[in-house]
Amino acid sequence: MRARARGKNAGFYIGLALVAGVVLALQILHTRILSVSAFYSLAFFAISMAMIGMTLGALLVYFFREKLQRYNFNDLLCALSVILSILILISLIMFISSIITINLSSPAFFLLVWAKLIPILALPYVAAGVIIALALTGTRLPIGKVYAFDLVGAAAGCFFILALTAVMDGVSAVMFLAALSALAGILFRYGLADDAVPASETRVALPLRLGIVAPGVLLFSLALSLANATVFPNGLRIFMQKDVLYGADRIADIRWNSFSRVDISFPIFTSAPLQAGPPGLSREELPGLLIRDMRMDGDASTSLYAFEAGKTDLSFMELDLTNIGYFAGNSGRAAVIGVGGGRDVLAAHHFGFEEITGVEINPIFIDLLENEFRDFSQVAEIEGVALVVDEARAWFASTDERFDFIQMSLIDTWAATGVGAFSLTENGLYTIEGWSHFLESLSPGGIFTVSRWFSPENLGETGRTVSLAKATLLALGAEEPDRHIALFRSERLSTIIVGRDPLSEEQLDGMMRAAERIGFEVLYAPEFPPSDPIMSLVREAKTIQDLHDFVADAPLNFAPPTDSEPFFFNQLKLSSLVDAREILAKRGIASGNLVATIFLATIILLSVVAVVLTAILPSISAVRRIGPKLAFGGTAFFLSIGLGFMFIEIALMQRLSIFLGHPVYGLAVALAGIILSTGLGSALSERFPLDRPARLAGWSALTGAWLLLMPLWLPALTGLLDTAGIAVRCLVALIVILPAGLLLGFGFPTGMRLVSRIDTRPTPWFWAVNGAAGVLASGLAVAVGTYLSINTSFAIGAVCYLLLAPVGLMLLRAHVGDGSAPAAQDAQGAVSA
Repeated sequence: MRARARGKNAGFYIGLALVAGVVLALQILHTRILSVSAFYSLAFFAISMAMIGMTLGALLVYFFREKLQRYNFNDLLCALSVILSILILISLIMFISSIITINLSSPAFFLLVWAKLIPILALPYVAAGVIIALALTGTRLPIGKVYAFDLVGAAAGCFFILALTAVMDGVSAVMFLAALSALAGILFRYGLADDAVPASETRVALPLRLGIVAPGVLLFSLALSLANATVFPNGLRIFMQKDVLYGADRIADIRWNSFSRVDISFPIFTSAPLQAGPPGLSREELPGLLIRDMRMDGDASTSLYAFEAGKTDLSFMELDLTNIGYFAGNSGRAAVIGVGGGRDVLAAHHFGFEEITGVEINPIFIDLLENEFRDFSQVAEIEGVALVVDEARAWFASTDERFDFIQMSLIDTWAATGVGAFSLTENGLYTIEGWSHFLESLSPGGIFTVSRWFSPENLGETGRTVSLAKATLLALGAEEPDRHIALFRSERLSTIIVGRDPLSEEQLDGMMRAAERIGFEVLYAPEFPPSDPIMSLVREAKTIQDLHDFVADAPLNFAPPTDSEPFFFNQLKLSSLVDAREILAKRGIASGNLVATIFLATIILLSVVAVVLTAILPSISAVRRIGPKLAFGGTAFFLSIGLGFMFIEIALMQRLSIFLGHPVYGLAVALAGIILSTGLGSALSERFPLDRPARLAGWSALTGAWLLLMPLWLPALTGLLDTAGIAVRCLVALIVILPAGLLLGFGFPTGMRLVSRIDTRPTPWFWAVNGAAGVLASGLAVAVGTYLSINTSFAIGAVCYLLLAPVGLMLLRAHVGDGSAPAAQDAQGAVSA
């Protein structure tokens, strides 16, 4: 028997929280799946498709509200949840069976493929959008409480998907989410009291009783998920990766976690691979090794060597440019940033270091080295080797250990071209603040070596690395920073050596003689004038400001990155876009940046279209029907909170991801903290409604001022606590987020109350406007943070909330008698959907 008494609405609230959690979890999974099949720059494609789908769902509620009113509300939500579950499965099957291309050589085919992917990805979110729009606008329940459950469920989805992807692959996890959606349908069917729906809505049964099949859909989806994850691990999976079709015969094992998929190949016997050897070297002359190739998300590669101490010949590593720093003669303790398959750990062992610490962010690699492939690689068996799972910057900031040699070779390679520029987990390894921690962890005379890609036609990463090294030394107070730096290159790679102290004559002589013997070129060193004009400008700089000024006119961005602008791998300038065709023709970081920028621009363009269709055009047609004050005022209010909230959300996640270090913590703590605190603010808005001009104006001013001031004190606070443990940093991040989230949480329910007191009919449309604005802001905020700064995103978000005061006051003063709109249909409800 259904609940009929007031207060028996727990099933409705839990069902709404479940659907919201499924939506957030599905977005995160879609970003992971797209990262495997295409590039990381498509994370925002997935997010935008989700927001566009949700917006379309809200519009369906607005335009078909009279038809929806005919049906029993509980049955309707139940049926829609079953439809969502089925669409999640259909979308998944269509995606993994589709051709996914990132090749821009055929624009027509490229556009056709991605035009097809838009509805494939967006369809489940349309159903979810209808459910959430109905739940938020179709009952008599307090809007603040309903919205709070929506946000709490979304936050829980963030944490849940991190745990789920730790035990099953991404494809199976999507199937599991389909099961949760069906469970939400069961809860909806029996979870809402009859008097929670406006009395005027006497409804009939649905023609298709989908609610009856909800338990069957739940069991089917759950069984499919578990079977695909355990019984048939090579069943349904992603076959197309970065334009390459991978068959099961090439992959021995697949590992997933929340931020990567790792494919492990069968072992092959090959000559010893070099990252960058001397010109003309024939690899056939080198000793052969048994190797397993491990690929992260189908592209970034690392090798697992068959190694046995005292028997395996590692002499080939002496010919590798990534190891040129070892010829400086340092000994004692070494640290490796980014263990991967253990290659750099083996190098440190080969060059005689007795204590070696490997710091690896991805637990999959450490697990493979210590367990499944322990006998194959024996890296974990080497005496004196310690392997640590942690984000390197955070670990070095918190440790008291000191090292004579720290190596970071090709960490975040091509995968980071998209990651560093267009993801929520920005790269803190390549900022002044990050390198300061590495240099401060060196013992006297210790050196830090970093290897990056090099092109004679374009300095790219190499030029920015030199700029970053000099800026870090200046920040640490080095009197003659150029005496701390040496840079060598091969045909396509460069390695920079940065000393905590000025490099000694013995250190320089050892590396110079090795470079001459092997055939490497010196690009930058004490008493060695650089021939490249960019490096000459870097050398002439006396201050960090000089570095910015001297390279301002360079074709790429060579300015040293900071935590406020942590985009080392995005070196494309907006002014360079006029040469897009020339940039694409050259291989290098700029071409990768351009591809990511094209995707981002496409997303922003789609977002503009969504805003026009959902905000501008309906507001024009609705002027006569609901009055100009409500049409334009409501549109302006929900546009502002949609834009402002997303700018602040993304700015906080970008900034706190650097502070928290580990991308899992950055996503879970920052995103979930924002959503939870916003939900709490929404609930508080019921107790402290902004129903008076002074309250509304005061809230707008306080919110805008707080957001404007955050960039002034936040860097100092995070810098002060950068060395704290991860638990303390997570707590600090939540404390930082809490007041901002509380203030932001008042926005949406306040807007709904303001428009509902005038007319309840257009509230689903305003929910769509809010979603469309979020779609637009998701791309704009990333572009602003990347090409301007994260602080600029804070400022834009603050201005949006300051603008709410005049708009909100206009809506607050509007009333039925002035011709603004027809009478409100239900003062306590949000809308009669």
